[in-house]
Amino acid sequence: MLVPRIVIAGTNSGCGKTTITSGIMAALVKRGLRVQPFKVGPDYIDPMFHTFVTGNESRNLDSWMLGEDIAAYLFNKAAAGSDISIVEGVMGFFDGYGGYSQEGSTSHVSKIIKAPVLLIVNGEGLSLSIAAIVKGFMDFDREALIRGVILNNVNSEHNFRLLKEIIEEQTGLAVLGYVPKIKDCTMASRHLGLVQSSEIADLRDKINMLAFQIEKTVNLDLLLKIANEAEKTNDSSVHFNIARRSPGCRIAVARDKAFSFYYRDGLDLLEMLGAELVEFSPLKDVSLPCNVDGLYIGGGYPEIFAGELQDNLPMREKIKKAIEEGIPAYAECGGFMYLCESIRSRDGEVFGMVGAIPGKSEMTSSLQRFGYVELEVTNDNALAKKGYRALAHEFHYSVTAVDWQIPACFKVIKRRRGKENRTWQCGYKINNLLAGYPHLHLWSNTGFAERFVNSCIQYRARK
Repeated sequence: MLVPRIVIAGTNSGCGKTTITSGIMAALVKRGLRVQPFKVGPDYIDPMFHTFVTGNESRNLDSWMLGEDIAAYLFNKAAAGSDISIVEGVMGFFDGYGGYSQEGSTSHVSKIIKAPVLLIVNGEGLSLSIAAIVKGFMDFDREALIRGVILNNVNSEHNFRLLKEIIEEQTGLAVLGYVPKIKDCTMASRHLGLVQSSEIADLRDKINMLAFQIEKTVNLDLLLKIANEAEKTNDSSVHFNIARRSPGCRIAVARDKAFSFYYRDGLDLLEMLGAELVEFSPLKDVSLPCNVDGLYIGGGYPEIFAGELQDNLPMREKIKKAIEEGIPAYAECGGFMYLCESIRSRDGEVFGMVGAIPGKSEMTSSLQRFGYVELEVTNDNALAKKGYRALAHEFHYSVTAVDWQIPACFKVIKRRRGKENRTWQCGYKINNLLAGYPHLHLWSNTGFAERFVNSCIQYRARK
């Protein structure tokens, strides 16, 4: 497939990738281009900004959880028909699985989709040393597809000209432009990353300001030229083209400020397999959508909106009753916490939750789990049979104590280089509910999605 595409990578986390990527997307949309956004890795928040800016659902490309062929297939599937695809990287350009491998890194994904890379470099406080940074990234992997540089935190045209001349003379790479510090465009953050796009009241103004700046100081024509020089990608659709089925069940999907962590491709897979997805808000709605046969509550920030969730007693009661009556249900991370009895904040305040799971969640001041994990299914459940395996990701500050009598369905494996692997139990089963901390990408093992949809279809037949 031949689609213009570019990867916006960074030297490190916090170098301004999301801000600059969003500004570039907005500037290209202003030109009338249909921009298809992507994000490397297991990130939920950055894609929300992409979607807001472009009007097109951003997709995650995770080469560790998905593998190379599926990542390429999902890229080609979403990129088809766009004028340009823009992929925002994750962490530093080479940072991948376990910190020792490029697998799952921005560099790895750029090679899979054969996309040229623009490297974001912080230009503050540097002169000749900036060439050493850029040249170091080029020399570390000679097969890396770095084709240009954009400088961040450069506050004068004169300084930019100096840095541009140094980089181009010392490395041969084109420097496309720069972005100065823009105080009013700073995106607020919290413990899981940036604040969600839906929580920023003046986000449209910030994006417009960014687009205006990018138009002034970044050579978009050169960016488009580089994007159009991308090689043709391999077509792997023959291996993963699942025939779309007619809807055979309705699954209620929790979607609001408290629960927003979903992979768009995972939701699409459920629809392809025969599910009609119906969104609802545990914050505002007082009842589940009518005639639903399944329930999916993803991750998010239930701890931030715990007071509002507690106050919506009718919804909590409806969800608990549905689970007690055996509706197939899946909840991960924040959804898992919501279905427990309570959430204790860092300040010690306790908020009542659904109570479908005999357990209590508590927020802590430090990260409890972070990174990629492997799942081995140890008990049959609504999503998987014993023996199924999948790759997943965990990232949470809370701990949850669940009644020891509740069966766990997941053996979670965290592999560590040169050390003994860590393992623990999670994925708790109550009736037809499966709930736990790991975030699944359903394309990691499509059997999970297929079994969930089939469980919902069978539940509908029994009603």
